[in-house]
Amino acid sequence: MPAKIEPWKILQSELVVDHRWYKLRRDHVQLPTGQVLDDYFVSVRPNVVLVFCLTADEQVLLVRQYKHAAGDIFIELPGGVVDEDETAPLEAARRELLEETGYATDDVELLAEITDNPTKDTNRIYFFLARNARRVAEQKLDETENIEVLTVPLAEVEAMVLSGRIRVAGSVALCLLALRKLQAGA
Repeated sequence: MPAKIEPWKILQSELVVDHRWYKLRRDHVQLPTGQVLDDYFVSVRPNVVLVFCLTADEQVLLVRQYKHAAGDIFIELPGGVVDEDETAPLEAARRELLEETGYATDDVELLAEITDNPTKDTNRIYFFLARNARRVAEQKLDETENIEVLTVPLAEVEAMVLSGRIRVAGSVALCLLALRKLQAGA
């Protein structure tokens, strides 16, 4: 019989880096075996939304931008952080879609809520499928953003994932989930 899996007990927790761009917490924990770790570091990250957005003429909206930590330019799905004052990930998804692409729609549904890196990060990622989007505005980017909007035929998205042109984990996962849902006709 497998051992019972139990959560770790937090003995003490302190925020060691509290910067607007990054928060790092140091936890002192006791494992179910009794072992104590006094230096378990956790990235305290905001929740994130990603949107697989389809226009009425079956074009998928992608964004192309530079990502500094990886030092490269990536093609991915539009999305971003759920702001501290936002209580609903759906509203954050609509806001991010509009800001990054200038597109909007009322036809948005949650496909999944996932945890990307449960070992070190606190956040969740909300995957949305948006349909019948239309361009309603210009992009409204932050001063640190430079985003090119791409429209790609729905039929080409899977090949972009499988060939590695779309290679950011969340975008890969959401593309495949959305394509499966759309192929099922749901």
